[in-house]
Amino acid sequence: MGKALEGIRILDMTHVQSGPSATQLLAWLGADVIKLEAPGKGDITRSQLRDLPDVDSLYFTMLNCNKRSITVNMKSDEGKEIFTRLAGEADVLVENFGPGVVDRFGFSWERLQELNPRLIYASIKGFGPGRYAGFKAYEVVAQAMGGSMSTTGFDDGPPTATGAQIGDSGTGVHLVAGILAALLQRTTTGRGQRVQVAMQDAVLNLCRVKLRDQQRLAHGPLGEYPNDRFGDEVPRSGNASGGGQPGWAVKCAPGGPNDYIYVIVQPTGWGPIAKLIGRPELADDPQWSTPKARLNKLDKMFALIEEWTEKHTKWAVMEDLNAHDIPCGPILSTRELIEDDTLAQLGSVVEVDHPERGAFKTVGCPIKLSDSPIDVERSPLLGEHTDQVLAELGLGDRADAFRAAGAI
Repeated sequence: MGKALEGIRILDMTHVQSGPSATQLLAWLGADVIKLEAPGKGDITRSQLRDLPDVDSLYFTMLNCNKRSITVNMKSDEGKEIFTRLAGEADVLVENFGPGVVDRFGFSWERLQELNPRLIYASIKGFGPGRYAGFKAYEVVAQAMGGSMSTTGFDDGPPTATGAQIGDSGTGVHLVAGILAALLQRTTTGRGQRVQVAMQDAVLNLCRVKLRDQQRLAHGPLGEYPNDRFGDEVPRSGNASGGGQPGWAVKCAPGGPNDYIYVIVQPTGWGPIAKLIGRPELADDPQWSTPKARLNKLDKMFALIEEWTEKHTKWAVMEDLNAHDIPCGPILSTRELIEDDTLAQLGSVVEVDHPERGAFKTVGCPIKLSDSPIDVERSPLLGEHTDQVLAELGLGDRADAFRAAGAI
């Protein structure tokens, strides 16, 4: 079968994580993603956090699967000529440079529109226009300024970053949505457009429920939170769900750092839970039998549940709770995830062969399409496809001259 984005060419000028995570998703969906890199060094993540000498790092390989790599010196006249040809034939150009970098190469949005009116120019920046526009942003900076850190952690501890890369990869997913929308609109207008996503905005979007709770504070304390006191800001609430159904991570045997299971107590689940934990009388006790009755003693409720879970493994608890349709999830470590047979069977974790590092594991595409199967292919070596792409552009006979001029 064909791929969903077959025939779409992406000129990928991204680096590090936010941009490459977006273009990798597009590549998985079938787009021809040509990664444009500087000759001799390429994306900085090729050499960052290396576990093997002189081999592309896992940081790079796990963010750049299914792409082709071409090296172009954007500071040379010949390099600009190659880029002009690439931009003229691309459907989408994606970049996450600092503000104004592509303009300084001589390719403003206005110039790109002249070269290719159908081009979609997609950018990731740290911040939108305004006070912060010129500031640099990294993953945790975006978490800090998007609302995540102030609401993550425990009430008596410092603001905490989440291990999920919501600033970088979270922004990349938002950019993919914008690119696909622009491609769809182009089918009716025939015109390309700018697509811009700020990392701060993406994190803020993912933190919207905390903004919900900020406004609820005007009407009193948040009963779903375990906190004893409330000020004029949403507090850090540990592992509380903060939603309509209370949840918490409780300890399991044998007591290791990830021997926990997250349990959500729905109204219909309290009776079965009371029996499982050996306290069946609490199912009908008016002090415990309703969500309202339990709301002011959620800490005591989960302490009772933990007295039971501490005697069993998280896997045994999961089986017992799921037998009664009680939502729960064992805390899975990175090792457990990468070795999980079910995730491997689903293609959620895949093994990929690399010509220099050998086999490595990476995440598979999280988007599943019934008529567009997705194969995860290795990341490209630096400049591996330069000659191939030049030939496709009708510039193959000039490859040696371009190399002599330092353009590729």
